[in-house]
Amino acid sequence: MDKIILIDNNKIKLSNPSKLLWDNLSITKEEYIKYLVLLSPYILKYAKNRYLTTIRYPDGYNKKFFYQKKVPSYAPDFVDTCQWKDGSKYINLNNKSTLIWLGNLASLEFHTTFNTINKPNSPTNLVFDLDPSEGQVFEQVIEVALKINETLKKLNITSYVKTSGATGLQIYIPLGNRYDYDTARKISKFFAEYFASKYSNLITIERLKEKRGKKLYFDYLQMWEGKSIITPYSPRATENATISMPLKWEEVEKGIKPKDYTIINAIDRINAIGDLFEPLLNEETASNIEFVLQEIK
Repeated sequence: MDKIILIDNNKIKLSNPSKLLWDNLSITKEEYIKYLVLLSPYILKYAKNRYLTTIRYPDGYNKKFFYQKKVPSYAPDFVDTCQWKDGSKYINLNNKSTLIWLGNLASLEFHTTFNTINKPNSPTNLVFDLDPSEGQVFEQVIEVALKINETLKKLNITSYVKTSGATGLQIYIPLGNRYDYDTARKISKFFAEYFASKYSNLITIERLKEKRGKKLYFDYLQMWEGKSIITPYSPRATENATISMPLKWEEVEKGIKPKDYTIINAIDRINAIGDLFEPLLNEETASNIEFVLQEIK
C-alpha cells in the first residue's frame, strides 16, 4: 500500500514501500528511503549544482536497470533543474525532497559531472579512476593507489581517496577551478603515462579490455565535459549495498575492502570520523601543480 511522507514540507508518495530493493539483505524501498534521509546532508553536499545521472533499478539491485539523465515530465515542482548546452534539462540534486523522490523511483546510484553548473568547462578536481582488470584482486588496486599517493606526496600534492563503491578506488586532487577541461586532461594524461611507465608491470592506460592483461587500468579519459563519476556517499547497486566512501590514506595502507562500507553502516562511520572529503569543497585547498604544466610544455 502506498504511503505519503513529508520531506521539508513537500508531500512525496512512497509507492510499494515493502518492495525489496536488496532481497538478499531484506532492504525494502521504505528502509532504503530511511537510509537516504540519513545520508542526505552528505550526498547533497557533493551532488548539488552539478548535472545528475541516476541509475534506476525498479525491481531491485540485481535486476534490469536504466540510466536517467533528462528530467522526466512527471517531476514535481520542488525538483530544481539545470540546462545542458544542447537545451536538454537535467535534475539539480540540491534538496532532500528531490533525493527522496528519486529514491522512491528506485534510483540506487547518483552520478554527477566533474564540473559545477556555473563553471561548465572547469573540473573541480583532477580524478584518477583506478579500475581493476578482469582477474585482479582489490589488494592490487590498493598497491597501485599507495604508490601513486607516495609519488604525489613527494611532489607536495595532497590527494584524497574514496572507494568507487564497486571494485575500484578514486583519487582526487583539488584544482580550485583553475583549469579548463583541455588543460586538466593534459595533466591527467601526463600522470597516467608517467605511472604506466614507472609501474609498467602494474598499470596500463590501454582502453581495450582484451589488451590490458592483468594490469590495473588508469582511466584518464573519463574526466571530461559531460561525463560523470559516482558522487561521494552515493549508494551503489551491489550485493552488499555499498556506498562510495571517502577514506583516510592510513586506512588504505592497513587494508580495506569496498564491501566494508554500506548504506547500513555509513552514517555511523561519518558521525565517528566526519566528512573526509569536505576540504575539496574549499577552492583554497587546491594543490599547486603548475610545475606539471611546465614539464608538459
